[in-house]
Amino acid sequence: MVIFGPGALDGVLAISIRSIGFTAKLIAEAIEEIDRGSVEAITAAGASPVDVLIYSIVPQIKPAFISVATLRWDINVRASTIIGFVGAGGIGVPLQTEINYFNWEAVLTILISILGLVLISEAISAYLRKKVM
Repeated sequence: MVIFGPGALDGVLAISIRSIGFTAKLIAEAIEEIDRGSVEAITAAGASPVDVLIYSIVPQIKPAFISVATLRWDINVRASTIIGFVGAGGIGVPLQTEINYFNWEAVLTILISILGLVLISEAISAYLRKKVM
């Protein structure tokens, strides 16, 4: 918050940096575990490196990528509430504001909205996981 001041940019940067690192690590591990036989077969058939990537590597890591992306999305939705609550922008800012004004009806409305958002996020995540697996 020192560099950019209070606002949503701090929260976005904090969540993004962590998500990018986590996703990159897990995707790198997925790439290391691919079946090298299909890569060698496509290469032996005369495919270019781009063709090897598109037709051999990407199809093998696609389930892992979708799984990691939905996991991070789910985590980021929940984290944005907490980050906003402590003042770095996001869903938690209106919640903190209404708590400070003792506006309990608005607090309840915001909490129900957050719960709904988390439940919708979880349903979409479960649907995507089921579709990939």
